[in-house]
Amino acid sequence: RPFERVITGLLGIIAIGFLASVVISPPSASGTAAGLIPRFDGSGSVLLAAAMIGATVMPHVVYLHSGMARDRHGHPEVGAVRNRLLRITRYDVALAMLLAGTVNLAMLLMAAKTLRGREGVDTIEGAHAAVQDVLGPVAGLLLAVGLLASGLASTSVGAYAGAMIMQGLLHRRIPLVVRRVVTLIPALVVLALGIDPTRALIISQVVLSFGIPFALIPLVRFTSDPELMGENVNHRVTTGLAWLVAAIITTLNVVLIYLTATGKG
Repeated sequence: RPFERVITGLLGIIAIGFLASVVISPPSASGTAAGLIPRFDGSGSVLLAAAMIGATVMPHVVYLHSGMARDRHGHPEVGAVRNRLLRITRYDVALAMLLAGTVNLAMLLMAAKTLRGREGVDTIEGAHAAVQDVLGPVAGLLLAVGLLASGLASTSVGAYAGAMIMQGLLHRRIPLVVRRVVTLIPALVVLALGIDPTRALIISQVVLSFGIPFALIPLVRFTSDPELMGENVNHRVTTGLAWLVAAIITTLNVVLIYLTATGKG
């Protein structure tokens, strides 16, 4: 489908844009391995962790990906078609999460290797200027193109997911122009109020993280119900791991809300 081809192309551009800096100036293997150990360093790191989770596991994309997989590979009828759909969807999700995780890891490695110790890199403009200054104009250009592609992909996916959710869950169709206008209004309001775009971007990803439990908990509950799923019910290990992940994300969000409410965030 045209939409899927466009998104696939944008994802490729995003990956190249963010991975280029790591390839040009690779970090040390020991430092990378040490950074894989999860830990927090103050309340600000809790905010960033929630933002990264929201940016990687976007709750609305859970519904969008299900609809796209169904449209590509057939409706979940009984027998072989359903088993084939579930198998292919598993591969699709694993590949998508691998790509998203790789891009996020590349951003962190780039920041740790290239931006550490430099002033004025807490904004998108500052980070781009620092990358261009340290790694050269080619790396800066690739990063800028990757950032532009990520914005286009995020907007397209959000609008398409909204249309699929409205049509699939609420059985309502919203005209394309109306959807585009509605999705643009929040961004225009933020710009008009003079809010720092980088800060607004982080907060928007945190809001996405808050939405993950509302999509994940019902998903785990339904897919672990033998009466509902029949032979396709989740394995107990899968269900246990899914509940653990849901609990961790929910706890992280609760901690962040507490830190914000008490003025410690």
